[in-house]
Amino acid sequence: MPVVILTIVKGEPWHFALLLSLFSAVGLQEFFAMALPDRKGELLPFALYGALVLFTPLFVDGRLFIMACAGFFLLTAFHFLFRLRDMETVARDVSLVVTAYLYVPFLLAHLVMLRLLPDGSSWLLLIMLIVMTNDSAAYYIGSAIGKHRLYPAVSPKKSIEGALGGLLGSLGGTLLAKFTFFSSLSYVDALLAALLVGITGQLGDLFESLLKRSFGVKDSGTLLPGHGGVLDRLDSIILAAPVTYYFAIYLFGRFS
Repeated sequence: MPVVILTIVKGEPWHFALLLSLFSAVGLQEFFAMALPDRKGELLPFALYGALVLFTPLFVDGRLFIMACAGFFLLTAFHFLFRLRDMETVARDVSLVVTAYLYVPFLLAHLVMLRLLPDGSSWLLLIMLIVMTNDSAAYYIGSAIGKHRLYPAVSPKKSIEGALGGLLGSLGGTLLAKFTFFSSLSYVDALLAALLVGITGQLGDLFESLLKRSFGVKDSGTLLPGHGGVLDRLDSIILAAPVTYYFAIYLFGRFS
């Protein structure tokens, strides 16, 4: 966490892109290990390609990012075309690889684009603060008074009370940001950001849990002992990244 914060606050955009590219490469490998364990080794080039995608938003011409997306699909198509194993599983395997790309590097690239905006560092810190206060409040409130299960088929321990408490935590985190490092946020902006990022972050957590249950695993990886893998740590932020980016460029300031 200190390294991430230091990179956001003191580093250049390319430093942040480099850090995210490492997360992306590991995250993709974790996804492949869960979804296609028998192909994990041969899919390493896909993880490296996904890491490089995180640098494309740094270039002025946004078409490079689109080209990178097209290139990934071509790489996937050619790989499965010429490394055919089981005809009946090709469509499934291709879909899983493309889903991995959309889920990890494609969505994470929005964080790099967010970093390039005015007050980009503040937006990134805001996401982290909202997600952390959301998680903490949801855990403690859910543990104390949680009685009604939120989505037992996906995450049996999460409660409706905890989810609502998490949104209150998100609002508190956003107001803390407003009064410390992000004074340009109006109260309406703060409320909208807390709700949008807070709700999306919770859905991101549930979505990753859904994937893990589908793949029959408990954690996405073992890189962080006691905390799972990279995807387990980034699940809320991954889905919150595009929501925050488009909120920042389309809605922020309109209600100030």
